[in-house]
Amino acid sequence: MYHPTDHFPILDLQKFYDGVMSDRHLLFHELVGKREIEEPHKHDFFILLLFEKSTGSHTIDFSTFSLGTRQLHLIFPGQVHHWRMVDPTHGLQLMISRSWFESLLPALRFPISYYLKHLVIDLSEHHFQALWTEFRAISYELKDKDILWELIYGRVKVIALLISKVVQDNFDDYEPYQDNPIMAKFVQLIDEWYKTERSVAFYAERLNISANYLNVLSNKIFQASASSLIQNRVLLEAKRLLKVSDKTIKDIVFDLGFYDNASFSKFFKSHTHMTPSQFKSQP
Repeated sequence: MYHPTDHFPILDLQKFYDGVMSDRHLLFHELVGKREIEEPHKHDFFILLLFEKSTGSHTIDFSTFSLGTRQLHLIFPGQVHHWRMVDPTHGLQLMISRSWFESLLPALRFPISYYLKHLVIDLSEHHFQALWTEFRAISYELKDKDILWELIYGRVKVIALLISKVVQDNFDDYEPYQDNPIMAKFVQLIDEWYKTERSVAFYAERLNISANYLNVLSNKIFQASASSLIQNRVLLEAKRLLKVSDKTIKDIVFDLGFYDNASFSKFFKSHTHMTPSQFKSQP
């Protein structure tokens, strides 16, 4: 489904119902063999992909990941992605509505900004089997004549908690995210205001801290300045618009709040070493 207020092909959950009841908050699919999504697009729901084995590639927000054995892929609402899967591939997919996703955020335990660093996770046999069991249990529950949605929701919550456990066991860079709600709020504010507000002082004021302290926290937790985080969000949206939308560069300049084409081109080239036109024309 296309939303006229957005510049990307946005697929909502209804597009995938394929004959099942249209009020569902979750859909399950088994992925076997060759599959390809050539056109980048984004969803308004959360996707969990659990691969037993897989070959090919998956690109999420312009980062390309090689598919492999015992992998978990996370695709958050609003992210642009496409994939190419070839034999041998076997995986399970859960599509989770935005309302369920938002209600499950406490079970994920870490801010979304942290999971965005780890969109593809290689799993141990133990972690893989725990997740596979829950995915399969959900698929069996969905076949029941009288679906008990409370049970399915409970299993999805268990999966969210298991993902938190996987992250905790696999990585050692999560503690600053867990312990600093200020930075989680900062990332949230960037996502809300990046098109019109580029100054660190603007965000610091809304966080009730000084711009200098915001920079200190940003460098400590993200190993990047606060202004870099803001610029990176602008750059990501510029790439999305250039690659996925049918907007002209002039329209993108206006949409992202740049003064003119020259200022946008200078910004884009300083980060990518390409002009917007060169990036747009890349295959």
